Amino acid sequence: MPANQEKEQPRRRQARGERRIAQLLEAAAAVFTTSGYTAASTNAIAREAGVSPGTLYQFFPNKEAIAIELGDRLMREMRETFGEALAPVDPATPLEEAVGSAVDRFIAFNCDHPVFFALMHGPDIPGRMAEEHDALHATLLSRIEGLLSSFLPDADPGDLTRTSHMCLGLYKAGLELVLAHEGAERDAYVQELKYALIRYLDPLVGDRLGHLDPLPGHADPSWRNTP
Repeated sequence: MPANQEKEQPRRRQARGERRIAQLLEAAAAVFTTSGYTAASTNAIAREAGVSPGTLYQFFPNKEAIAIELGDRLMREMRETFGEALAPVDPATPLEEAVGSAVDRFIAFNCDHPVFFALMHGPDIPGRMAEEHDALHATLLSRIEGLLSSFLPDADPGDLTRTSHMCLGLYKAGLELVLAHEGAERDAYVQELKYALIRYLDPLVGDRLGHLDPLPGHADPSWRNTP
């Protein structure tokens, strides 16, 4: 066999293996999302992928290994998402726009990957995933705190920490409601989440960020009705 063909065969096998892994991870994501991690099984994942359990075991020894690989990939993507969503904000940016842009990026990620919420907030996720999620959570809080400190330079560090925790807590509570609905109702919950965060941050930020509309009263602000 020519040398170039000998080199090509391993590459083809590797490519087939990567496609099979992607197929299995996609199937696992569907099963974990609908059944939860605890109730899911390797047989259900193999069935969803349209392969035999034996084929699955060629790539993953158990359900935990599948979840960890899926979680690792999702967390890498999530880190990229919040790197973009929590980038420094121009002081001229309206508060509504700054909050809306960050929320939209995070919501889009979670709606595209509902398994992320299912895995990371389940009661029995693998220990390694729990540790990595805790690290991700800590990094996210640090980024929020850094962003807040950029336009609240005189704030007490303890106040910044509490505010960061409140922002993330409000987001996570809203996210659960967003993911529980679809279509127009989901969009409405996204707008309510933005509204809650803006009303919370507005008295703290004051005039350091601009506004699209005057906020006092918020009787019917136009941004609430923006798709």
